[in-house]
Amino acid sequence: MPFGLAIPLALAALGGVLLGHHAPPGLVEALGLALLLAGTRRRLAVLLPVVAMTGVAIALLLARGAELPAGLTREDLAVEARVLSVAREARLTRLVVAVEACRPVADGRLPCDDLRRLRLSAFAAPAFRPGERWAFTVRLRPPTGFANPHAFDYRGWLWREGIQATGYVRGEPAPRRLEAAGPSLRRRALAHLDARALDPRASRWLAALSLGAGERLQQADWELLNASGTTHLMVISGLHVGLVAAFVLLMARGVARLATPGRWRLAVWPWWLAGGAAVGYAWVAGLEPPALRAMVMALVGLWVASGRHAPGTWQAWWLALGLVVLLDPRSAWRPGLWLSFAAVALLILIWQGRPRPRGVRGWLWVLIRTQLLLAPLMAAAVLLAFARLAPAAPLVNLVAVPLVSSLLVPLGLLGWLLAWLPPLSHLCWWLFGHLVEGLVWLLELAVAWLPLWLPGPSLVTPLALALVVVTLLWALPGLARSLRLVASLVLALVPLTPSSESSLPGQLRVRVHDVGQGQLVELRTAGYRALYDAGPRFASGFTPLASLWPPGQRFDAVIVSHDDLDHAGGVPLLAAEHQVARFIAPPGEMVGVPVAPCRAGDAWERDGVRFRFLWPPPETGELSSNDRSCVLEVTAGDHRLLITGDVGRAVERTLLLETRTPVTVLVAGHHGSRTSSGPQLVQSLSPRHAIFSAGRDNPFGHPDDAVVRRFRRTGSCLWSTAHDGAVTLWLGEAVYDDVVSERPVAGRRSGVGGDCLALESPE
Repeated sequence: MPFGLAIPLALAALGGVLLGHHAPPGLVEALGLALLLAGTRRRLAVLLPVVAMTGVAIALLLARGAELPAGLTREDLAVEARVLSVAREARLTRLVVAVEACRPVADGRLPCDDLRRLRLSAFAAPAFRPGERWAFTVRLRPPTGFANPHAFDYRGWLWREGIQATGYVRGEPAPRRLEAAGPSLRRRALAHLDARALDPRASRWLAALSLGAGERLQQADWELLNASGTTHLMVISGLHVGLVAAFVLLMARGVARLATPGRWRLAVWPWWLAGGAAVGYAWVAGLEPPALRAMVMALVGLWVASGRHAPGTWQAWWLALGLVVLLDPRSAWRPGLWLSFAAVALLILIWQGRPRPRGVRGWLWVLIRTQLLLAPLMAAAVLLAFARLAPAAPLVNLVAVPLVSSLLVPLGLLGWLLAWLPPLSHLCWWLFGHLVEGLVWLLELAVAWLPLWLPGPSLVTPLALALVVVTLLWALPGLARSLRLVASLVLALVPLTPSSESSLPGQLRVRVHDVGQGQLVELRTAGYRALYDAGPRFASGFTPLASLWPPGQRFDAVIVSHDDLDHAGGVPLLAAEHQVARFIAPPGEMVGVPVAPCRAGDAWERDGVRFRFLWPPPETGELSSNDRSCVLEVTAGDHRLLITGDVGRAVERTLLLETRTPVTVLVAGHHGSRTSSGPQLVQSLSPRHAIFSAGRDNPFGHPDDAVVRRFRRTGSCLWSTAHDGAVTLWLGEAVYDDVVSERPVAGRRSGVGGDCLALESPE
């Protein structure tokens, strides 16, 4: 391939990503026409980029079309699949499976033949093992996730992993094993490792570092790596594959030198052998996206290093990028891709054209300068991808990178090479384990001194840009040292800039979070922060609240409407990991922590915003748990918010004796159930916005069709967290009551008006 095609190939592949992602009307026809026109030119420089763009775009379109049809949601499907991975959490087993056959159990349903990869949960499941084939009945739903500002994008993660549906394995009929796991070098290696008498941590880290088995690391391991900025060392990367290729190349060239002393430099087979070793190691590591990316980069790097009709450095960079995107179009959504290629680009920028260092001191300076220049760029990339910053990373990586690359990885791989000599293999892994303990001690010390920092959402992008500029200031040649110092000091002031999300006195920010079939409303003024409800806790033990904020948040009040798990499920987590000044709940409700009672008439004011309970009365003994719910009214300027919990229609009619003034925002009662939001309440309050906090595809049918029509007849703009994700409004003085939804629907504007379609009844 002519080297001049490297850049057009990469740009065409990235263009295919954009086209396949946005899928404009007529895309397939346009791509077909482009292929025909390119074919008539009979020029590789025209045909190859068009083919690359078409291939990537079509692959993404097919991937989108292969997701579970909405009509099969919660239907019983008979699936035959091969188990790819197994993770066990107490009684819960999580599986990723490759589908080989799928059919609906009931007649007359849509086909599910296009499904290829599923993520399943199984309770009290049999002993699944990777590689086995099983037949089971499952209930699925299209890949989705909670949509909240600045929170983990589970839906995006499912897309990157190629998972086309999620669901659970039904207990009846019981799963059947169809075939035992076939031979697998990786599984045999992991079984061999399990049989060795190694320290548990050493065994976990050895599996991750040498075989790419990151699933074996515990949550505590990942937390330490994230906090110290060394997560990149635990992924099968170009470092690992490059070390294997370099070792094989050196050994092979040594053999060639002994066999043909006069012509060893001309021997081609050592380079091919090194390339084969890189491919083989990536295959043994599972050929997951990081290993695939590392393999491609290592192969292109070997080509450049060989000097045999090789491309230039930047041409090779573009070629590797284009090949990775062609082989794995979804990699464009993987932060690791851009981390890897940004790091390599910076290394090229720093060292291209510079003389080779001499002596130990020269190489030591190369290592230190490289790590210090890479640190801010890598920090910026991690900040944009994960909204976290590890202040200890620059200093820690000065030690961790050479330790891992020069000792840990070589010792781990040497132990595998000497597996047929158990004493020598055990010695290598014994040394590996002691070095791991030393590295862990260093990381824990660094994190205790400089803990992980989670900057505010409004600060993430400016801080990341400042880090990129700092990197360029010190990497680009020819800049005056005084300019670099002054500019770096100015950019160091970025973390001190005030948050753009701060409210002014008299203003209230209301955010109804997307927590599935439950409720969690965040209320913030200039200096006050409260929660109404804490979201659900699922049967697996997962609490959606855990995905919203890092530990250590401060809340002035947490109002728990009543003790149902869909409203109070997150209370234990709030009490354990956050600072809550006081919990408030109805009299007689047990939410697991000491509470102050909410009673009708209780009121307080913060920053010019007035909070008042309208319900329950002092005596609640004869009321059901739902009808004891705390009903909260918040007034900010001319705007009024009402949250009614799960109270029924009888209580709603009683509330109308207290208030009949129209409200700006009503968080609909009981997730939109027909037992709440009665005609009298809806007609009397005529809310401008009504928000349903409900789960996507929930089994209760919330919000109820009759309730939806009732609100529409009053002219309310309707929002549902199931479809819109988190819903955010600003109320009070000098603000408009526009609505921002985290999952906006194409063609719809926020706020009240002709285009306020939001949620409609299907009838």
